[in-house]
Amino acid sequence: MQKYEMMFIVKTGSDEAAVKKVADEIQKIAKDNKAKISEFKELGLKKLAYSIKKEINGYYFVMNFEAEAEAIKELDRKTSINENVLRHLIIKEDEE
Repeated sequence: MQKYEMMFIVKTGSDEAAVKKVADEIQKIAKDNKAKISEFKELGLKKLAYSIKKEINGYYFVMNFEAEAEAIKELDRKTSINENVLRHLIIKEDEE
């Protein structure tokens, strides 16, 4: 299994409960695909550098985990189709 880091930005929405639900859904997708989450951080509400889908603010999250390539593909696919996620990025961490 490889180590990965995923950062994603969630739409501000109407309340924090909706934002938390989206973050929980993404964690569930990872766990359902046998990923081992080592760290999950909520970085909070931040102003975007430029507007995305007419949004100027977003909630930032960072997740560090270990997973197989198939899990990454599924996580990327499901995050891409989630309308509440403005942007996401998954990178492979270097082996030390």
